Amino acid sequence: MLTFFACLALLGWGYLALFHGAFWRPLLDDPVPEPAAWPSVDIIVPARNEADVLPHALPSLLAQDYPGTWRVLLVDDHSTDGTADVARRLGSANDAASRLHIVAAPALPEGWSGKVAAMQAGVSQSASAYILFTDADIQHGPHSLRRLMSRALAERCDLTSHMVKLRCVSVAEKLLIPAFVFFFAMLYPFRRAGHPASRVAAAAGGVMLARRKALDNSGGLAAIKAALIDDCSLARRIKDYGGDDGAGGRIRLTLTRDVHSLRAYPAVGDVWRMVARTAFTQLRHAAPLLLGTLAGMALLFVLPLLALLCGGFAATGMGLAAWAVMSFLYMPTIRFYGLPFVWALTLPFAALIYGAATIDSARQYWQGRGGQWKGRSQAP
Repeated sequence: MLTFFACLALLGWGYLALFHGAFWRPLLDDPVPEPAAWPSVDIIVPARNEADVLPHALPSLLAQDYPGTWRVLLVDDHSTDGTADVARRLGSANDAASRLHIVAAPALPEGWSGKVAAMQAGVSQSASAYILFTDADIQHGPHSLRRLMSRALAERCDLTSHMVKLRCVSVAEKLLIPAFVFFFAMLYPFRRAGHPASRVAAAAGGVMLARRKALDNSGGLAAIKAALIDDCSLARRIKDYGGDDGAGGRIRLTLTRDVHSLRAYPAVGDVWRMVARTAFTQLRHAAPLLLGTLAGMALLFVLPLLALLCGGFAATGMGLAAWAVMSFLYMPTIRFYGLPFVWALTLPFAALIYGAATIDSARQYWQGRGGQWKGRSQAP
């Protein structure tokens, strides 16, 4: 029996390697030609209790070398740590007070998730042709907006998104952060997300440049007002409805080395809480999908290791082969994060932790505590 399941795991990895949108090869934000004219952009930063990271993140936005008209709208989402005051001091210190506008988020409307409501508060103050949504814990390179807009215009994208380079310093981060990127790409192959004929739609909430008309065509943020996974929800709406004349929109998602997340995950528990906040939402709060996901993860990630340790000759061989293919596919992500080869062998252990965090996500939801984030429990 173990031999049979080890064979299934090997076949599964073979399929993923050859027929799943080359998800394992990172799609990078290579430079594209610059446009002749630069549209206006408003950069909207929803911020809730982010005073500790703003001194590193906000100056990077205010230092953009974008040739067109642009400004930063920081939405203070009912912070209690002086986020708005810190932002004002930073704007004055960088001689960028005229570019920085502080927007106070209104009371959370009924039926809206906190982050989407804060994003909407910024959108309501914007009249620019493009809107860049970016998180308050993201540090941008000086050419970030320029390169984003160049790609958006060169490829006629309605939504252009970067998955930023996440912090990968602690042992927990080295074990779990590359795995997070790998699992995300497995769920949403980047190349398929950008293909107009594919049903896959995805974006990364840290950096999303939206054409304003495409946002309006897709129903605006009100169409995703309750979403906890706001990035992929917005990508779905724009890909379905964001084009002109009722057509679907074009989206593009890439990995970038030029933009970094400042959010630290020093311990396994920190990553666990990040995953548990939305994992069951990703599964549409459906127990059958939860069971199917856990079964699939067990087959692909755990069975090869189990067969290698406990199986007979045939099971051991197939388990070793499946683990080898898995590690080979994981290597490009490991290299992206500058880690040595040995970390590619740890993917089954990372999968065990993510599987357990997904179960915990379901438990929290069933106990009425789903979507916990900075004092809010947001899952319906």
